[in-house]
Amino acid sequence: MSGTARHDRGTDLTDDAGGRAARVFDALGPAYETAFAHSEAHRRSLEWLLGRLAPGSRVLDVGSGTGRPTAETLARAGHEVLGVDVSPVMVELAARQVPEAQFRCVDVRELPLAEGSFDAVCVYFSLLQLDRAQQAGLVGRLARALRPGGSLVLATVPLDVEGVDALFMGQPVRVTSFAGEALVDLVTRAGLTVLAEENVLFTPSHPEAVPEPHLFLHCGRR
Repeated sequence: MSGTARHDRGTDLTDDAGGRAARVFDALGPAYETAFAHSEAHRRSLEWLLGRLAPGSRVLDVGSGTGRPTAETLARAGHEVLGVDVSPVMVELAARQVPEAQFRCVDVRELPLAEGSFDAVCVYFSLLQLDRAQQAGLVGRLARALRPGGSLVLATVPLDVEGVDALFMGQPVRVTSFAGEALVDLVTRAGLTVLAEENVLFTPSHPEAVPEPHLFLHCGRR
C-alpha cells in the first residue's frame, strides 16, 4: 500500500464531536506527535500487538493522527495498515511521514466495516470526544470488524466524566470517558476479552500539559 491521503465526502460533522475533534487536531498538527512521542506505554502496547499478528496482517488505526508511532510501527513490520482520522491536517501529515500505509480523512462512525475484515484494530485515545453511547456503539462495531481471535488495543484517560469542557494542550475540548472498570465492562459486552492492561501516569511534552492517567487495554475477540 502507498502512503496516500484520501478525503471522503459525507455528513457535515462541523457541529458534532467529529467536527470539534477535527478543529482541535488541525490546530495541534505536529505538536501532538511531539507531546506524546516519549510514551513508553504506547510502544509496549504496540510490541504486544506485534507479538500477536501473523505476517501481512490487516490493521485499522482509528484516530491515526500523524501516523507515528502506531501506523509507522505496524507498516514497517510488514502489515497492511489503514489509518482513519477526522483531521485533514493530520491525514496529510501521516501520508507524508508513513508512505507504507494508507490514510483516509473520514469519521470512523461513517466508515463501512465488514464483519471480520481486520486482524487488529488500534484505538489509541480516539474516543474521548464522543459521548458514552457513541463510544459503546463504536467499540461494538470495531469488535465485529475483527476476525475471530483478532486483537483490539484501546487506550484512554480513565476518568468518570461526561461532557466536561476542558483545555487540551491549549485547545478547548469536550471530554467524556469511563473509569477503568466501566471501560472493561464496555469492551467485554462488545464481545472482547481483556488479555492484559497497563495503567500509567503520563505527562505530555507541552508547556500547557499536565500529568494524566493512561489506561491501555489489550483485547482479543472471542
